[in-house]
Amino acid sequence: MLDHAPETTRRSGKLWDEVPDPILRSVGFLSFFDRFATPPMLLVLAELTDLSLGQAVELVAGYALLYAVGQPVWGLISDRFGRITVLRTALVGALLGALASTLFSAYIPLLLARAFTGLMVGALYPTLLTLLGDTRTGISRAKGLSDLQIYSSLGTTIATLAAGTLAVLADWRLVFALPALGCLALLVGLRRIGPDPSRTASVEVHRAFAGAPLGVYGLAVLEGAVLMGALTYIVPALQHAGTRISLAGALAAGYGLGVIAGARLMRYLVHRFTRTRLIAIGGAVLVTAFATSSLWQAPAALTATAVLIGLSNAVLHSSMQGWATDVAPQARATTVSLFACALFLGASLATYCTSGLAEDGQYGTIFALSLALSIILTAAATAGHLAWKRRQD
Repeated sequence: MLDHAPETTRRSGKLWDEVPDPILRSVGFLSFFDRFATPPMLLVLAELTDLSLGQAVELVAGYALLYAVGQPVWGLISDRFGRITVLRTALVGALLGALASTLFSAYIPLLLARAFTGLMVGALYPTLLTLLGDTRTGISRAKGLSDLQIYSSLGTTIATLAAGTLAVLADWRLVFALPALGCLALLVGLRRIGPDPSRTASVEVHRAFAGAPLGVYGLAVLEGAVLMGALTYIVPALQHAGTRISLAGALAAGYGLGVIAGARLMRYLVHRFTRTRLIAIGGAVLVTAFATSSLWQAPAALTATAVLIGLSNAVLHSSMQGWATDVAPQARATTVSLFACALFLGASLATYCTSGLAEDGQYGTIFALSLALSIILTAAATAGHLAWKRRQD
């Protein structure tokens, strides 16, 4: 059965019940749709604007970078002023950033608009994780994470399937405009939510910056590099292999299907395996994913990689998220936000460092580097969690 650390502080379960589940799941859907809508249309942006492919890739990297660096601030705000305050503020900001993204096609203004949007969207999913940590433990929390992953993976899948096609058949600006409409709808849905019972005047923030949490953040950097940084290149690699963009999006959407299947599978695995073993299993799947694409860049191999990354995300990443919610419960929002910061910092660094390789079409090299990092991640995360759990016991 799933192991978890005992909590020394608990917040009221009232907050999760006050916010309707459809709204929370929709927030997860929206945040992942916005995050994954740009990669499928990188080549389209390079063709329809004055951007080079490298500059288009940097839009994704800039988004991920601001998503990452804003996390500590959002965590402190969440612990001090409450989860609903953060959700409302971030949705307003994401709406403005999405609208700004439709107004510019030059590199610098569009980069700034996407980076600002990343800063705002960055608050959404970590806040949902914090809500789960506040109100659920053990297997119940793991199942809640799986439910959120299903809806977030739907956002990923639809973005991957539709973004490139919408950009070609309609207008690339439409891809950025749709999240603005979603933000507006969610703000309307949140308008009747009362005072936030999670706000507090005293948070032990220092616990998020010492000991075990620091090790978890280091692992999150590696995880972001391989789970998210490499995922950026699935659609471009498929197009480089001669696949038309609509089909490339459909094949890369196998990632979302992998997440959904893995999230369903996790509902059974959490009853049979400890979190340490789940981390090892998810890591082994990730190693297999990149071993496939580093050897072959044929469409079938790249599709298999997308599906396996999704499956690993559901098993490995949800287990790492659960660990992040347990490692410093006295400052949970700050800890979860720093975990997300490290995750997206890793994704941003990986994307920036490999954009030149993508410009030259060296996708095999990118996936080979991801293979090496995934091996290191699996070994370090498994050993690290085992050592941490023994200390807790």
